[in-house]
Amino acid sequence: MDCSRQYKLEAVRNPFLCECKGLLEVIHDFRSLDSERLKREFDRRLSERMTNYSSGVWRYKELILPELPDAYITTKFEGNTGMYDSDRVAKYAGIRKLMLKAQSENPSGSFKDNGMTVAVSHGRSAGYTRFTCTSTGNTSSSLAMYAAIAGCSSYVFLPNRNISMNKVLQTLAYGAHLLSFNGTYDDGIRFSETNSEILGLYVCNSINPFRIEGQKSIIFEIAHQLRWKLPDWIIVPGGALSHATALGKGLQDLLDLGFIDRLPKVAVIQAEGANPFHRMVAQGESKLTPELQPFTRASAMNIGNPPSWKKALHYTVRQTNGVTASVTDEEIMNAKAVIDQSGIGCEPASAASVAGLKKLVEEGVVDREATAVCLLTGNMLKDTDAIREYHLDSMSEGIFANKIIPVSLDFESLQGYVPNL
Repeated sequence: MDCSRQYKLEAVRNPFLCECKGLLEVIHDFRSLDSERLKREFDRRLSERMTNYSSGVWRYKELILPELPDAYITTKFEGNTGMYDSDRVAKYAGIRKLMLKAQSENPSGSFKDNGMTVAVSHGRSAGYTRFTCTSTGNTSSSLAMYAAIAGCSSYVFLPNRNISMNKVLQTLAYGAHLLSFNGTYDDGIRFSETNSEILGLYVCNSINPFRIEGQKSIIFEIAHQLRWKLPDWIIVPGGALSHATALGKGLQDLLDLGFIDRLPKVAVIQAEGANPFHRMVAQGESKLTPELQPFTRASAMNIGNPPSWKKALHYTVRQTNGVTASVTDEEIMNAKAVIDQSGIGCEPASAASVAGLKKLVEEGVVDREATAVCLLTGNMLKDTDAIREYHLDSMSEGIFANKIIPVSLDFESLQGYVPNL
């Protein structure tokens, strides 16, 4: 991304940094592809069962990693997640039509599976049996799951604060080696960049360009579900910014191939306590200034120095004429309550997309008559402490709090609580 140096695929080595120390990206040559034939093939693969092509990622293999031998593909049939109309959430956000893409329905409960299946598969093809990541939760649980399926081992560097214990327990259950350290996510990433190859560990964080290729499948699946007619806006939470990068990169692929005839705008939403990317864009700066002590209740976004910021700026903000926004933890938690009570549910970081859309509509950036897709990145059970704190804690000021009602099991007592009893 920095110096435009080119490498052949087989020459790419972990931890995926150029000689100039910039991040690498995968560039495909799509000139030999027939888009109409591919559309028909993608439709045909929807009927596949228990094969690599029944995965919502590997269904689009020609656009992701066509060179990978099938024998190395490690899949749990990820993707294939629902996209839901919700009048209730649309009304809350103030927009005419809103769809929610529930990546929370992935096997490990988050969007990280779309990228992790490709990262682990590529790592295996390169001869690795030990995989690593630094994570506040979702990346680690996804990596641990795929490594276990492949019969490989995983080593997770875990910051010892501002994390969700639900995700830590999930990672432990899948058999990962958890290494807790005193520091931030950014400290762990720097350690991996310096030491992973010496330790024989294949890095599966978002600095890995093959993870980005896998995460592109999310926008491919959205477009496929909508018969290649995309909405006006796509709203995505921004932590490490790999998700935003992948969406923008995937959108450009679809446009170049003629699958779509225009690019929707993309809005990247960050939490107020960890929003260095938003600050950079809002202030018109060309370089990101890290947040040294990031903190947000949405733990998946608790990243002060997002490694993919240059890619996200290029592919997502500039290329789609997109925007950024910053929302408070209170706005995130209120949006989460609305999403949960619509029957879909999500973890706090996911709800930043709806909270951000609401703010952008109120500010007049997004027209009330526009159409939008909000990405929900993680399952609501990823952070049950957040649910308890919002709904049950005595200090909670959640405007949509749903309290437990103590009752006596007799008819007269219940009459006041159950309509028409």
